[in-house]
Amino acid sequence: MCLGIPGEVLSTVDGPLRMGRVAFGKVIKEVCLAYVPEAAPGDFVVVHAGFAISRVDPEGARRVFAYLEELGETDEVREEEPR
Repeated sequence: MCLGIPGEVLSTVDGPLRMGRVAFGKVIKEVCLAYVPEAAPGDFVVVHAGFAISRVDPEGARRVFAYLEELGETDEVREEEPR
């Protein structure tokens, strides 16, 4: 099964492929925004395999993160705690 994760668009760059910096909790990744050309900073997008595939409302993004937290599947997006 494949899972898309919501993230917040922080910035965008137009070029051969529209790209953007997207925050998943404390983790920031470079993501292709070609499939969601209307996405702008502050929007939430669902990302799968490095591609934003749709926009999602902020409340929907929060619900997904809450579900993932319940399942214990947010380790990759949590800020690392010092050991």
